[in-house]
Amino acid sequence: MVGAAVLFGVVILGMFGYAYVKNQSMQKETQVSSEAQDEPMTSTITAKHFFENGTHTIVGEVLLPTPCDLLEAEAIVRESSPEQVTIALSVINHSEVCAQVVTTQRFRVDFETSEDAQINATLRGESMKLNLIPPAKGETPDDFEIFIKG
Repeated sequence: MVGAAVLFGVVILGMFGYAYVKNQSMQKETQVSSEAQDEPMTSTITAKHFFENGTHTIVGEVLLPTPCDLLEAEAIVRESSPEQVTIALSVINHSEVCAQVVTTQRFRVDFETSEDAQINATLRGESMKLNLIPPAKGETPDDFEIFIKG
């Protein structure tokens, strides 16, 4: 009888010990995945650049670490000659747990400036190299595709 009680106590302590170790492991994984989400997946943003009737349209794709990341894009125009435009890309992710699967997110930004405006980009506030590709003849921003060999 005493042996069964001791064995039962050892099993209970083992279960609590396992739960504690597993919890610590999950917290460490969550911390590592949070740090990975803060790192940009790329240092170059490739996009197509359309210009018609004084309106620039930039459409492109960015690789993000999870499918839960949502990409927001806005154009910040600074008055100068020629104008300087920053395509500011930011990432929103309110999920606590999400699969770490690299996912492509598309963006589109429209703004009005002169044709010779200088355009650059940031992702999460970090300056990125912006590779602007002219569209094919007859291509519109609504049906763009980017084919990148790499």
